[in-house]
Amino acid sequence: MNRPRGTTVAAACAVVLATAGGLLSVAPSASAATVTCASPVFKRTFYANTTFSGTPKRTDCDSTINENWGTRAPGYKGMPANNFGVRWSMSRDFGSGGPFSFTVSARDGIRVYLDGVRKVDVWKDGSATVTRTVNVTVPKGKHSLRVDYVNWTGAANVKFGYAPRTSASVDKVKPLVPTGTTVRYDATSTSTKVSWARNKEMDLAGYRVYRRLKGTSFPAKPIATTTATSWTDTTVPKDGYVYYYEVRACDKAGNTSSGTADIAVTTVDRTAPAAPKGVDKNWSMNYPDRVTLYWDENKEPDLAGYRVYRSTTLPVALTPENLLSGDKPTYYSYYSVPVPQTGDVYYYVVTAVDTHGLESAASSYAMYYTRDKTPPVETAFNLRAEEGEAGVTLTWDPSEGTSRDFAGYSVFRRRTTAATGTAPEEVGKGVKGTTFTDVAPPPGATYIYYVISLDHAGNGGPSSDKVTVTVAGNTTAPAALTGLTATPEENGVTLSWDASDAPGLTHYRVLRGTLSDGQWTYAPVEDPTTWRPKEIKETTFHDMVPADGQEARYVVVGVDQYGNQLTPDTGATVVAVTALDLRPTAPPATGGPFSYVSAGTSGYISWGFVDSTGNGNGSPATDILVRRWNPRTGEFDLINTSPSSSSSSCWDLTQPSATTVYYRLSVRYADGTESDATEAVAVTY
Repeated sequence: MNRPRGTTVAAACAVVLATAGGLLSVAPSASAATVTCASPVFKRTFYANTTFSGTPKRTDCDSTINENWGTRAPGYKGMPANNFGVRWSMSRDFGSGGPFSFTVSARDGIRVYLDGVRKVDVWKDGSATVTRTVNVTVPKGKHSLRVDYVNWTGAANVKFGYAPRTSASVDKVKPLVPTGTTVRYDATSTSTKVSWARNKEMDLAGYRVYRRLKGTSFPAKPIATTTATSWTDTTVPKDGYVYYYEVRACDKAGNTSSGTADIAVTTVDRTAPAAPKGVDKNWSMNYPDRVTLYWDENKEPDLAGYRVYRSTTLPVALTPENLLSGDKPTYYSYYSVPVPQTGDVYYYVVTAVDTHGLESAASSYAMYYTRDKTPPVETAFNLRAEEGEAGVTLTWDPSEGTSRDFAGYSVFRRRTTAATGTAPEEVGKGVKGTTFTDVAPPPGATYIYYVISLDHAGNGGPSSDKVTVTVAGNTTAPAALTGLTATPEENGVTLSWDASDAPGLTHYRVLRGTLSDGQWTYAPVEDPTTWRPKEIKETTFHDMVPADGQEARYVVVGVDQYGNQLTPDTGATVVAVTALDLRPTAPPATGGPFSYVSAGTSGYISWGFVDSTGNGNGSPATDILVRRWNPRTGEFDLINTSPSSSSSSCWDLTQPSATTVYYRLSVRYADGTESDATEAVAVTY
């Protein structure tokens, strides 16, 4: 028999132990009792006999049983090449246990014991290596393994291994429930870390982590699968609910352990409820005085209630100003409230609120139309009245409140002698400021004044206090105007003057002078639509009179609320002007057979024809001839010929603008003769 493998000098000083966590070293010792090997490393003992008796020759630690000494003795002092024995022993935790296979290969004898019970027995001096595999069921928990090997003569080799059988058809044993489970929730990161101790099963495939909401079951699918002993859940909802975690171990055969004891965490609530649904189904075809809203109930477990908001604009802002239901949410999924009768369109939305104060987005809106029945709040406080040259001036203090649809103040006046039930006279309307002047109250009477605010729908607000004024009136005319000028133009005379600041002034009046028998007389320029003296508000006026080269005089006066005004005899300003002369240079017309001839500013010319045989020989009239003076050629141009029997007017479609136009009309007879002409003049814009 050859010498066994030797042990180096270094090995004689230190024995290297292979463990699950790394290499451990222990000092060599001749006494087996003094050597300790960490599970699952075997303690190996060498004997110089086959009965494993007496003092061992060597004791050390061996992570695997796989030796081939050949014909040599093991390299320890005192070990023979034949008739020696080696014993390996250890104790380990098999977790849940289950089916294992023990595989041996040896020459000569080998025996394997589990908890002292022999499971493999190949005990024979032979010349060949014998290999054998035995299936063993290992109970759960901690058990001892012992391997005895002897070499009687010849070559020596030994090998032993054990492993779980992981076929699903063979292994029906579940792993043990993981132990040492802890769950820690971090409110800052809103994550949950789950940790546990490592299982002892040799066929362990990994772990499954499950999460469930309180009141529900764990789902069939885990939220995580890992081979580590901890996992961080970064997906746990931020809704303030209670969630439970458990861990299950699974092996390579697909067996899964029961779950660990449920451990709860309470998450922080950063998830608002869903917006309520069904609010937009509320509506009314009329103008309701009150609305009742209904909506679908929310299903969140931590629902505290609902809030109702209203606005006249979209989107409805979720502000305290728009909140109808108060700070405490309403529990029920309906809400009834009067609608302000302001004439606005009102929009309503609903939000859901949870017990942590988180509020949902706004629901879809419900819309209602209203009629404006709400008076404005503006009030004319401390009403005062004072009569002056401008009239009776009312003054009041600014209103403390304001309305969005305020249209202005109305001022009312009523005689104190008016019969009961007589409606007051509205003398001012739409007044936006805090003062108003009644410019023309008839004098000699006593009046009661008061002021009421109005909105655009005509609703009246609170009335002011009433004030009483006895109106004296006045007879003082506004002072004479300054800066009066008269400028002749082709189509008349343009007057301008300085604005008057006379109290009570209501308008200006222009008087046109006429010279007769060496005396100038003045008459107001009339408004062509009313035939009354024209009331002029500006400080310019254009008098459309013919440019006939005649001298003219004008007076412009200011008129107050009582009609007081100056005259040329009492100091009114008079201005003289000579009109431009655009009259025809042709011989004057001597008269024609017309009752009248008229020319307008828009080119319309009309006439009345009297004598149809005016040529003296009885020849009938055939045509009316219309001519217009052409200052460039110095002649009257024929612009229209109309049948005398059917026409009494025509249009001058090319009439010049902004000038004085002279026309002459005559009659043409059948014998070719022509009557004398009748002249007409038009002043154009």
